Amino acid sequence: MSQLTAREVANYAEGMGTSTADPLKKLAPVKAFLTYAKKRGLTATNLAVHLRVRKGASNAGAPAKATGRQAVTLTREGHQRMQAELAALKEERPRMAQDLRDAWLDRDVRENAPLDAAKEHQGQVEARIRELEAVLKAATILEEGVRINTAKAELGSRVTLHDLASNEELRYTLVSPNEVDPVKGKISVVSPIGKAVLNRSSGEVVEVVAPVGTMRYRIEAIEH
Repeated sequence: MSQLTAREVANYAEGMGTSTADPLKKLAPVKAFLTYAKKRGLTATNLAVHLRVRKGASNAGAPAKATGRQAVTLTREGHQRMQAELAALKEERPRMAQDLRDAWLDRDVRENAPLDAAKEHQGQVEARIRELEAVLKAATILEEGVRINTAKAELGSRVTLHDLASNEELRYTLVSPNEVDPVKGKISVVSPIGKAVLNRSSGEVVEVVAPVGTMRYRIEAIEH
């Protein structure tokens, strides 16, 4: 905790802002924890203030609605992961139906909270199923080893960046908005950092505007 920096917190918030439809909700527990950490003396300053999301970013992470006219490019790993998630969610349907029946039979509760919760959960799961089916239907898989221009960063590239201010080395994989995973270093090609390095070559210096200010990175390496 003592080694956590404001820049890292801001970068995390920026990544979350492009990976989920409701980043403020997702960041709420993190913000609460960082506030608690300051009170306990685990951090020198309250790092929670750096968990800022740019205006308009609340929908930035939501995968675009896939239609027959909208092509979605996914890495093979991302495609397989989404297929597995879809299968797992469909397997939940019998259990959700049973939960609804059990909650409906619970007549002793004046305000049937279990029934409301079961309905809400079912609605969320069914919405996610429809979203995954739409994305997978319109998806084109990016085959390994097939690149339009291997000299530049593109979808599926693994990019190593050197932070010119902190001398830190960062590694990211550029993926579609549907595959973002900040924990694994997978960032969207439409995120601030993703847009800055996309179609750029090794050795170039790029600038990224973030809540903590403008950050400058040198592209150290690009792998495909």
